[in-house]
Amino acid sequence: MRVLGIHDGHNASVCLIENGRIKFAIQEERLVNQKNKSGFPNKALQKTLDYCGISINDVDKVALASTHNSAEFATGEYFKKHKKSSTRRAVEGVGMKTPLYSIYKKRRRQERLQPLLDLGINSDAIYFVEHHLAHAATAYYGSNFPRNEKILVLTNDGAGDGLCATVSLGQNGELQRIAEVDSSHSLAGIYCLTTKMLGFKPLEHEYKLMGMAPYCSEYGTKLGYEVFKDIVKTVPPFHFERTTTEPISQVMPLLLKRSKFVRFDSICAGLQKFTEETLVEWVKNCMKETGTSKIALAGGIFMNVKANQKVMELPEVEDIFIFPSCGDETVSIGAAFHVFQKYSEEEIHPLDHFYLGDTFSDDDALKSINEFMGSFEFSFKKVENIEKEVGKLIAENHVVARCKGRMEFGARALGNRSILANPANLDCVRKINMMVKKRDFWMPFAPVMKKDRAHEYVQNPKNVDAPYMILTFNTTDKFQELIAAVQQADLTARPQMITKEMNNRYYAILEEFENLTGRGVLLNTSFNLHGLPIVHGPKEAIEVFRDSGLNYLALGNYLLEK
Repeated sequence: MRVLGIHDGHNASVCLIENGRIKFAIQEERLVNQKNKSGFPNKALQKTLDYCGISINDVDKVALASTHNSAEFATGEYFKKHKKSSTRRAVEGVGMKTPLYSIYKKRRRQERLQPLLDLGINSDAIYFVEHHLAHAATAYYGSNFPRNEKILVLTNDGAGDGLCATVSLGQNGELQRIAEVDSSHSLAGIYCLTTKMLGFKPLEHEYKLMGMAPYCSEYGTKLGYEVFKDIVKTVPPFHFERTTTEPISQVMPLLLKRSKFVRFDSICAGLQKFTEETLVEWVKNCMKETGTSKIALAGGIFMNVKANQKVMELPEVEDIFIFPSCGDETVSIGAAFHVFQKYSEEEIHPLDHFYLGDTFSDDDALKSINEFMGSFEFSFKKVENIEKEVGKLIAENHVVARCKGRMEFGARALGNRSILANPANLDCVRKINMMVKKRDFWMPFAPVMKKDRAHEYVQNPKNVDAPYMILTFNTTDKFQELIAAVQQADLTARPQMITKEMNNRYYAILEEFENLTGRGVLLNTSFNLHGLPIVHGPKEAIEVFRDSGLNYLALGNYLLEK
């Protein structure tokens, strides 16, 4: 059976499940070069069909993630237009409780169906999958936990289909929801509003606040914590709720009032502390009530890698799985998982890698190289063992961009669309930021390390698998070997732990670097210009190479040098 999963909201994406496995998945942003592109993913849909060598008629069922998303939110206009007064928002809230809202939702549903109907898909083959059910499906079916064990499955995000969190139990291939939290109590919503309040882009720049938090003093953190500490409280066993009369979406005036004259770093640190404490308490309550020790998590709040570490370190947690890049880009995968599980007798295979996109040949690379010849100054050569050459260049403290193999899905570059450097060389942080990223100076990079040597660099007493950069760990006394790839204020790192089986060519670079330096770790950051998506293929890779200060690009088996 083939099931096509489609997310047509913020950070739109398409996924194809075939015979219980993810055959292909891609975000619209990669194909239109617009970060977090919203709306119906036309190009991603066509790319999926082309890559898999099928037509739309070969698809058995289509799963649309979320039963409802507003046109304003789906097109990315929500926060551009949301300079509304609290009074106007309150009036809109009342309007959502009238019959007019039901009429609007029905019309919006038809709008979302229409692109699929125009392609000739029978409406009987299209299923709407509730937003948090899609998130829960990614966490449960994507995990490697034994299907016969009872797994606590938690979702938590800003909002989706009227909810901000759910509690479910997964066992024997089935998900059973036991609790849900209305979106008016959204914990993640507070993080989103604070991001906007501080002048950053909501639904995109929340990680910048998380990155600043460790730099704040203890005193400053206390001041910032006072802004947020009582806005949301946990309510055992499964809930948390706001203490304000207005829903969380309308608390911006309160945040502005409380944070007046409070420093930026204090607000970030206080918000992070409040989020960590509330999230950890909620998880503890859910585990205690269900008697579970293994948890599977999904939803945008779990992109907060520092909060994830606090959850992982709970004594009650025996093992943890967080679906990689677990924001809304992955609900296309979850929707497809759910429909496949419901209508197929085949089992869904757990996630074993996240290289779900398309690839290219050396002929494709050479074609793009020739198209750019003469437009700027560079040389190129084909290298028989490009991975060995890249490892050597990095050992010599050069920064090398790499574009090879199947593209990663989601927000994290996992080696195939990455910029790589020597993590022991603190100067490479300045180089990368000046040459390419142009990002805030306080933001850390991330290390990639051989899984069998990870214990030398990070403290992981529970031996939690961490191949997707979704968890931070405290570093060991060897942190100087990866100092450029850690959050230097608190010496935690967000590692990608890999084996040869996961990605043998990427692993070969790490091996060569280890042979030359004795260190089994590299700095890995995403291959993109600031504000743009991770590069898609040869054309986009050469464009970033041209428009940045990068001197080396490993493109397939070609090495380009300025």
